[in-house]
Amino acid sequence: MSDIFSQFDPLQGKRFQILDENGVLSSDPAIAALRPLELTDELIRQSYEKMLFMKMADQKANNLQRTGRMGTYASIRGQEAAQMGAGLAIKPEDWLVPAFRELGIMWLHGMPIENMYTYWMGNEMGSLPPTNVNCIPISIVVGSQMLHAVGIGLGMKKKKEQKVAVAFFGDGATSEGDFHEAMNCAGVFKPNTILICQNNQWAISVPRNYQTASATIAQKAIAYGLPGIQVDGNDMIAMYVAVKTARERALRGEGATLIEAYTYRLGDHTTSDDAKKYRDPAEVELWKPRDPMIRLQKYLAAKNLWTQSYEDELVAKYEKEIDAIVEKAQTIQYNPSDMFDYTYAVLPPQLQAQKEELLARIQAQV
Repeated sequence: MSDIFSQFDPLQGKRFQILDENGVLSSDPAIAALRPLELTDELIRQSYEKMLFMKMADQKANNLQRTGRMGTYASIRGQEAAQMGAGLAIKPEDWLVPAFRELGIMWLHGMPIENMYTYWMGNEMGSLPPTNVNCIPISIVVGSQMLHAVGIGLGMKKKKEQKVAVAFFGDGATSEGDFHEAMNCAGVFKPNTILICQNNQWAISVPRNYQTASATIAQKAIAYGLPGIQVDGNDMIAMYVAVKTARERALRGEGATLIEAYTYRLGDHTTSDDAKKYRDPAEVELWKPRDPMIRLQKYLAAKNLWTQSYEDELVAKYEKEIDAIVEKAQTIQYNPSDMFDYTYAVLPPQLQAQKEELLARIQAQV
């Protein structure tokens, strides 16, 4: 599989895809053969079930925000396959370095949904992963986490550990200086790092063509001495193959890889955004048939592994599970004054005054 980077050269406009939007495997035997034997139809069915759960958990977060029970939230709608494929390919011992649109991959890597709900409800305790879950906190600052992934990956390489650091970021992050610094260090030091850009075509209201003049984001890897590949991010199978291949490269000591997951943000940038103000609704309609969930439904239905009744049973089951998760998230306690305690060694006078005012208000409500 290591040859996929030469087979799908982004400079030649070749995008890696195995399963098309109609749920049909590539008719090219050489490409269809890239599907690993371990990715059986049964595993694909199980993966679809997990994607459905993450989609419903994502929609619940949107609903909670709309009813005033959660703060601003960034939806993964339309990007489930990119996160599922990567989640299948990486191992529990690997380190996940997320941005802020990674509910799916974080959950797959062991971060409980209630933690993420708690975080978006304004409780920083949600950032604390369970023991042995290798996931650093959500990064709201655009692009900063890419440098962390390179540093973690370099540490693993120096310690000769058989694990990798996997960073997720959006197309907007590639315009940040942090991206170029991370790519440069990744090329020079060859860390155990995988850099995954979820190119969903929009960075808030800035379209992809305003982000860069490069034909692809993947080709940016060439200038830094890295392999880069543009993958159909709505194809879970192709994403699995690309991330698995990148991981194998890193563990052989061959360094980092840039993967561009070419996908689409079907919803707003966040719940504080209204994409209708800057995005043509016709563009969204064009992408809806490419929804990764629909693609897998078609594939599984052709194998007699998906029916509408099967879907309805899963939805009913997951609704109950997610409602229970919401209740659990709302019971996680925290002290609001903690927000003052973990940035400065000595609290500045103005913040000390604000902390005392907050504590007085809390006390008055008791």
